[in-house]
Amino acid sequence: MEEKIKKYLHKKTKEGLLRELKPVSLKKDGKLVFDDKEYINFSSNDYLGLSTHSELLEVSREHIFSVFGSTSSRLMTGSTHLHHILEEWVAKFKNKPAAIVFNSGYQANVGIISTLIGRGDVVFSDKLNHASIVDGIKLSGAKLFRFRHNDSGHLKELLEKERKNFDEALIITETVFSMDGDLAPLEEIAKLKEEYNSLLMVDEAHATGVFGKDGAGLANDKRLEDKVDIIMGTFSKALGSFGAYAATSSGIKKYLVNKCRSFIYSTSLPASIIAANIKAIEIVEKEPHRRKVLLDNAEYLRNKLIAEGLDVRGESQIIPVIIGDNERTVELSESLKEKGYWVTPVRPPTVPKGEARLRISLSYNHTKEDIDKFIKDLSRFL
Repeated sequence: MEEKIKKYLHKKTKEGLLRELKPVSLKKDGKLVFDDKEYINFSSNDYLGLSTHSELLEVSREHIFSVFGSTSSRLMTGSTHLHHILEEWVAKFKNKPAAIVFNSGYQANVGIISTLIGRGDVVFSDKLNHASIVDGIKLSGAKLFRFRHNDSGHLKELLEKERKNFDEALIITETVFSMDGDLAPLEEIAKLKEEYNSLLMVDEAHATGVFGKDGAGLANDKRLEDKVDIIMGTFSKALGSFGAYAATSSGIKKYLVNKCRSFIYSTSLPASIIAANIKAIEIVEKEPHRRKVLLDNAEYLRNKLIAEGLDVRGESQIIPVIIGDNERTVELSESLKEKGYWVTPVRPPTVPKGEARLRISLSYNHTKEDIDKFIKDLSRFL
């Protein structure tokens, strides 16, 4: 085993793909500290700046003082009244009959997918879907067909050819893609879902809090909640907290409670986290200016980068700048770090080979001055 590990680490180092953990100290206002130096943080998913919101911190502290851990799974003694209140809030927020809370987005996707479908069933998945979706499909044992990214025409071809050969069918896509920052063609996918008698699941991890009426996500923005069977999302990005959810029908919720292994066999989230999640939804609904500022700044930065002649993608608060070469991408990241910017390089296998990039994540806390200075400094290295 040691020899196997040594060969792997050597190979990744030679390819410039070896990753390392870096201990950072988080601060307010879109900044972080590493080795006693402060950086403007362009790599966080704290899109609305809620992770340091005073109301989230206050409500979390209140519940820590009463009890720290939940000490049990939901089906034992870990299902407090707060968990049920949160699920009611999520269901209302997402305009669905019911909701179920998970400990993380990864656990939610792996558990939901592998519970709802199995051998003899089929999944049609966007080619750029998150690793947690891919792993859930693998665990399910269902047949997988990947349609070209955001290509509803290719999805239709696959459905027409393959749907009839299987029992249950699931179509799954992210709504805002985590590495490209673009939006799924939900209206077209929803029509295909009905035409080919399939379930439709969407991952709203990067859309929740940012898009839609009251920040409820892209399915809400497109008024497609009744067409989407499972709306999954997280509390750990724009909502600034931790955990995940699935908003769905009452029947599917009951089925997951009884069959979903990642839900059944996990200790529940503690009250301090659950209370913060409830408060986060409340803040998102009552402070709409946060998502407006965020998306306005994203459009401003994207247009400026395009004007610099850069290969920029996306339609959201996630703005990838495609560099291509792995070593060059890492070099740019390090050069920006010297100027006081934290922009993590993203390389294969997280993204396709030849598409290494700087993934810029904007926050409500970033100012126009931050953005202008960043563009000026970045242009010096190109």
